Amino acid sequence: MGDPVRTVLAHAPELMVVRFAFAAGDGGTPHRHPHVQSTYVRSGRYRFTLDGRAFEVGPGDAFVIPSGAVHGCTCLEAGELIDSFTPRRDDFL
Repeated sequence: MGDPVRTVLAHAPELMVVRFAFAAGDGGTPHRHPHVQSTYVRSGRYRFTLDGRAFEVGPGDAFVIPSGAVHGCTCLEAGELIDSFTPRRDDFL
């Protein structure tokens, strides 16, 4: 499993918008962070886990990941996710 390519699109102390480009088979290892995250599926297909619940999403789908929730994903079909984080993820700068 490879890592997606991350591009910070915009940021301020209160908010960050990031594009993640995935190849099929890429994924995000389950993790948690204090930021609230909103994910929009621009393209592709993904299987997410969120606090032990698995679900699939595709183009046009969006959802929110609460602060502290364990989450991860596997890319089933190549594409892009647009994630917003509040507050900004300084570890991405």
